[in-house]
Amino acid sequence: MTPPRGAGLLHDPRLNKGTAFTPAERDALGLRGLLPPRVFTQAEQERRLLASLRRTESPLAKYLFLMDLLDRNERLFFRTLGDNLAELLPIIYTPTVGEACRRFGATFRRPRGLYVSARDRGRVREILGNWPERRVGVVVVTDGERILGLGDLGAHGMGISIGKLTLYTACGGLDPALGLPVMLDAGTDNEELRLNPDYIGLPEPRIRGADYQDLLDEFVEAVGDVFPGTLIQFEDFATPNAVRLLDRYRERACVFNDDLQGTAAVVLAGLLNAGRLTGAALAEQKILFVGAGVAVGVADLFVAALGRLGVATEDARRRCWFFDRDGLIVAGRAALAPHQRYYAHPHAAERDLVAAIRALRPTALIGLSGHPGVFGEPILRAMAEINPRPIVFAMSNPTAQAECTAEAAYRATAGRVVFASGSPFAAVEWGGRRHEVAQANNAYVFPGVGLGVVTCGLRRVTDSMFLAAADALAEAVAPAELEGGAVYPAIARLREVSLLVAEAVARVGFGEGLASGPAPADLREHLRSAVYEPAYPSYLAG
Repeated sequence: MTPPRGAGLLHDPRLNKGTAFTPAERDALGLRGLLPPRVFTQAEQERRLLASLRRTESPLAKYLFLMDLLDRNERLFFRTLGDNLAELLPIIYTPTVGEACRRFGATFRRPRGLYVSARDRGRVREILGNWPERRVGVVVVTDGERILGLGDLGAHGMGISIGKLTLYTACGGLDPALGLPVMLDAGTDNEELRLNPDYIGLPEPRIRGADYQDLLDEFVEAVGDVFPGTLIQFEDFATPNAVRLLDRYRERACVFNDDLQGTAAVVLAGLLNAGRLTGAALAEQKILFVGAGVAVGVADLFVAALGRLGVATEDARRRCWFFDRDGLIVAGRAALAPHQRYYAHPHAAERDLVAAIRALRPTALIGLSGHPGVFGEPILRAMAEINPRPIVFAMSNPTAQAECTAEAAYRATAGRVVFASGSPFAAVEWGGRRHEVAQANNAYVFPGVGLGVVTCGLRRVTDSMFLAAADALAEAVAPAELEGGAVYPAIARLREVSLLVAEAVARVGFGEGLASGPAPADLREHLRSAVYEPAYPSYLAG
């Protein structure tokens, strides 16, 4: 490495070590006098900035503090985040990232990633060529139409792409130089946002139809041309587009959709471990989904998992039911999306959720609705009436959009619930026991998927890889964690879990003939050797 000298070195976040430059480095690199004289270790820098962060009051202010650190000193940012995942994950990602996206224009500082707009059709390759890195491993792209449970945030959804890539590194160990966040600005139908003077995107209605599809086609083709072999993660697209785009590109490029497939793997892992707690095998579960968007992706992976057990597809689908704003989805209902029709079974058209629960008698209630508080006390009590240990997953993000709180679930079920949530909740004291709340966070899956795909040069991402990821995640739960009622490992173990997921995904890739070369003799060690470590390098020869 031949770093720049002097102030240029201090202003490069990838190379900057701040007060950790040694006296010899300061002399050799023209830094003498540009820094205060005392030299600190990286550990001492981390301690000092954590103290400052903890004195910062609001979660959004903490988020901005950390993003400023990322802009100044990348290695210190990832060292601090990786050492303190349980504390900082809710700040750098959900739930705080939702508020950061809401206010992205007002707090915009230094641009990160690439912005490709509807006005750039015909020039997308040129724009991708402006990215300074010639080697890219993962592109996270959003069009901002369905940001978490917050809806259409347009170009302010860039905060999601940026946030996901920080987790690829902090949780999965992917070198941050390999990540490219992209905002595909197709406009916004959020009129309030279009009139907001702080809005940074195109203040125009969204393009639709052929114009939208042409932009997506050009983008995917351009990524393949400019960055061959790159993994593309579609993030927070509206469900009809998410389903359609995944079907369109999955056999033509290395793509996946985290909302559909990553969420599905996380939920399936939770169900596998919930079955261990309730004593019911996976094939005995009957699931009622509240929300019929990305939840269909969960149902599809559940059906695939039952297929491995020898359950016929139609029988497996009959164990999945959906309830949306119009009530229970049943056969004969008009205007169903194609991906919903497989789960429209013959039944009376119940419009009341409690009535649907009593009629169907589900073992698991899974919320992916984006409607806060929809799992009210009568609904939770109904689940407890028909199940000795009801399974309730309130998956919607951020925390304010959750279908119910952990405390409400434990209270309404007299502490018998097997509960998980998409966003973090504090532990619940009930019946003389402390229940740590399991968080069904997609960060358990997508960083490991990325590490496995990029490190092993996999050409495609397949559904069987997400089945393997779910198995690896479920098996990663320690006996003591499961005994305490948790269906997911502790957040602090994310780096360890990501390596297990990466290994499982890579093994499937090699088995399906999708890798760029033969499988290494020691796959786990091969993956481990590729993991980014944010320790400071020495800039002096020898």
